[in-house]
Amino acid sequence: MADKQISLPAKLINGGIAGLIGVTCVFPIDLAKTRLQNQQNGQRMYTSMSDCLIKTIRSEGYFGMYRGAAVNLTLVTPEKAIKLAANDFFRHHLSKDGQKLTLLREMLAGCGAGTCQVIVTTPMEMLKIQLQDAGRIAAQKKILAAQAQLSTPGGAQPSVEAPAAPRPTATQLTRDLLRSHGIAGLYKGLGATLLRDVPFSIVYFPLFANLNQLGQPASEEKSPFYVSFLAGCVAGSTAAVAVNPCDVVKTRLQSLQRGVNEDPACNHWDQGVIYVEVTGVVTFPEPALPPLPGPGHPRDRAGLSWGLPGEGWAGDPPLQATGPAPRRSPWSPKGRLHKPIY
Repeated sequence: MADKQISLPAKLINGGIAGLIGVTCVFPIDLAKTRLQNQQNGQRMYTSMSDCLIKTIRSEGYFGMYRGAAVNLTLVTPEKAIKLAANDFFRHHLSKDGQKLTLLREMLAGCGAGTCQVIVTTPMEMLKIQLQDAGRIAAQKKILAAQAQLSTPGGAQPSVEAPAAPRPTATQLTRDLLRSHGIAGLYKGLGATLLRDVPFSIVYFPLFANLNQLGQPASEEKSPFYVSFLAGCVAGSTAAVAVNPCDVVKTRLQSLQRGVNEDPACNHWDQGVIYVEVTGVVTFPEPALPPLPGPGHPRDRAGLSWGLPGEGWAGDPPLQATGPAPRRSPWSPKGRLHKPIY
């Protein structure tokens, strides 16, 4: 067939270039997706994707929409290389005497490709999410500080604003995660990433191959560009919609910092049971990497920086719980309480 005449290096180069172009074009949408997925009921700053992008441009400028893009631009080429090479490898070994793969074998090849790609995808997403969501958390704190100033007796009083905390860089985040949690810190949310990427590849690769084949003029000829383009759009959209709930879970699990009064995301199975919170979001009980405390903590009120979880926590004074009451999961063993982390 025509696709066998293309060498593997050429496929990898094509995939890398396509990945770079794709990241550049759709990264603002990805940033809006991350911020919309992380905000919770009662703490919503954005009402839609367009509202998120408009507010981001107003508060952070045009290039604020590309915060964290450097991580993706750096790692998207090896990610696509692994994904495409793994899919070709599994398709080759699952085929019999060059015959057309059955649908089940195509799905197995996609499963193998999705499993292999998380080696790069998980740390890439881990760093990207922190950089993308930092602007939302900073804007939320600024709004709450302005509201608190207006609510003081005597109305608004002129005051000198504290300098904004410097936003973390990908290098700084990587160094701090490796220092505090080792390589496991970069692979937080690995299970949720597998739950997203494996089904995505299972749906995408077979669907694209079959839709693209429908546009071939003859069995030995390639499909026109517009057919391949439309097949990719349909296959990608279908797969993305199918795995979107897993993507929401993954985003919340990999977020190290939470906004004010937002429940912390949890990240491991509680006796193999998933429960649904009152917000309707599927989460996992008990966090392995606790989120950073909010502005109600005495350390934050004193103006001290937090860094990452595990650094400078030992001598801190105990907190009084000010958030919601502990949640009791009806499916948890013996009705164990799932207490919010403050």
